[in-house]
Parts: sequence; structure tokens; C-alpha cells
Amino acid sequence: MITINQERLISHFIDLIKIDSESKNEKAISEALAEQLGQLGFNVSKLPVPESISNGFNLYAKLDGELEDSIVLSCHMDTVTPGNSIEPIIEDGVIRSKGDTILGGDDKSGIAAIIEAVRTIKENNKAHKTIELAFTVHEEGGLHGSKHFDMSYITADKAIVLDSGGAIGAIVTSAPGQQSLKETIKGKPAHAGLAPEEGINALTVASDAVMNMKLARIDHETTANIGIVSGGQATNIVMPELYLAAEARSLNDDKLAAQVQHMVDVFNTTANKHNAQIDIQSTRSYNAYSIADNDPHVIDIMSSFKEMGLAPFTKSTGGGSDANIFNEKGFKTVNLSTGMSKVHTTEEFITVEDMTNITEFLYCYLTNK
Repeated sequence: MITINQERLISHFIDLIKIDSESKNEKAISEALAEQLGQLGFNVSKLPVPESISNGFNLYAKLDGELEDSIVLSCHMDTVTPGNSIEPIIEDGVIRSKGDTILGGDDKSGIAAIIEAVRTIKENNKAHKTIELAFTVHEEGGLHGSKHFDMSYITADKAIVLDSGGAIGAIVTSAPGQQSLKETIKGKPAHAGLAPEEGINALTVASDAVMNMKLARIDHETTANIGIVSGGQATNIVMPELYLAAEARSLNDDKLAAQVQHMVDVFNTTANKHNAQIDIQSTRSYNAYSIADNDPHVIDIMSSFKEMGLAPFTKSTGGGSDANIFNEKGFKTVNLSTGMSKVHTTEEFITVEDMTNITEFLYCYLTNK
């Protein structure tokens, strides 16, 4: 096994996380990566996205290989907030921020690993698979970049997304579908001190509905949550209108449909009970996917991990990723762990060892016949 240049890997990772790239503001990172990939010999295409999605662009890049096989490797370029002016700290082999921002390992650890693996392959003149890269904008909060990715550029029929946490060797082969629910409850205003009985309080309607609704963990495959509630004008006015944003997720499409119908029915029944009006917008955010453990794509990935002496394992997740969208668009896609931990928090960290191991995996996988 070729030794990965750990110092160069981590140095590049640090450079990437110092480029501000909160969702919708990926112009700088996408331009930097386009240039770096071009210098590595990739044929690079900047794929436009709507301005409402990002001030940057999706990236497609291709490096023809000598081996017959081809693979799409994908990461997202954006980070959650607070992700500006990140100051990374390395202590005892652990990389974290100084504590007032995220680190940005989600998902720049994957990008750094891919680029270092390719650098190592080229330095050693190793034959490799044809490598196609799909780097996306605005993945956080809606998978927007992958939804707008021009798939006509891609020639491979399978992909690996590097955007998960846990032990190196974790292969996410199933992930839930998600339904978004947005409800606006319209009651009736009245003076809260003079004639409260003449009003219909939208908050009362909402609380009655929520108390009769199955939420949180429904079963081992299904969850539901109400995450945003906003409304009200003043304490002396019976609340006339309330907005709620909710979601339901499940690995099973039938269970997802049943949970969504349950939530819609409870909202409608409760609104009628209180003589309130309700408007419900229900939209599919992304679909579930499930890939068998004995699928050739999974077996090939496992073989490379085993060659390194690691113990790969498949797992399901409760979160969505670009893998959901790529599977939906016809590319068999799994999501691999880069070792990132406590993502989306200011306590986020990743170890040098994990980053080195996932880079070695990529080198091994890309050069295996």
C-alpha cells in the first residue's frame, strides 16, 4: 500500500476550511476547486445553478483512467452556519475549530481526501479507474445543488458520496425519504381582554393538533417533527394566524405516506373542530433509497476496505444526503464515512488518522482492477 502524504493532506484540508462557504455562498470555494482540479489534469466543467440556490456553481470534473471501470465521487462544497472565519486547531491528532464556529469537515474532509488520493495516484503513475467528480453547492438544508446537477455530463452508472460520520468503513446503503409539511392556521382576532370568546386562537388550534399527533420516533424506520412555529401580533390580540413547518421521514415509503396522512388528517380535523381555516402544503423533499449488501458496488467497496485491514459494514441512516438524489436520478450511490464527528455544531472534529484512512481507501479503490 502506498503511503499517503499526511502533511499535504491535512494542509490542503486546512486551506479548504479557511475558505468561507456557507450555503448559497460557494463562489470562492467552487472557483478554487475548479482551478485545483484543472491543475491536476481533470477536464473541468462549471455547471450553473439558479442564483436563488448559490452565487457559485456545481462542479463536474473528469479524469480518464486506464482501467475499464469508472466511478463518480461526490461531496458538497457548502457548510452550515456559523462557518465563516474558521480557525482550525490541531491537538493530539484531532482537528477542531477554536470553538466559535463549525470546523467544516462536513464536507471538506471528503474533498481533501479525494484530491490527495488523486495526487498520490498521479505521483506513482498508477493505473486507475476513470474518475468523475460531482461537487455540489447548497446541500445543507435541502440538497439543492444535487437536485440542480446536470446529470448529462456523467458517464458512470454508480457513485460514492463522502458525507457521513462514524468509523471508517461505514457504508450507508439505505436512507429515508422526507416529506415537508407547511401549515398556516387562520383563526379569528379579538381583543384578548374585552372579548376573547369572540376570537379563535390559532395557537390553541395548533396545540390541540400537536397533542393528538404522533411525533418524534414513530418506529425504527420513521420519524416526524415540527421544527418551526411562528405567529402572533400582540399580547392583547387573540392570535389570528400561526405558521408551522414540519417534516416526516421514513426508510419505508408506505410508512412515510401513512405518517404524512396522519399529520394532515389531525391538522384538518382539529381546525374544523375549532372553526378555523387551515392551508397545508405537502411536498416531497427527497426519496428513500436502499441498496442490498450483496450488490456488486457494495462488494467492491468492501473489498478495498478489507485490503487495508479495516472491517467494513453497511448501515442505514436517518438523514438525507446527495446520495438520495443521485439514486433517484439513476446512479447507484452509497454514502461513506470520512470520520467526521459532531457535525453542525461548534464542537465538530475529525482525526488525522481517519482522514488518512479514508484517503488510503480512495487510493486503493481507484487503483483496484
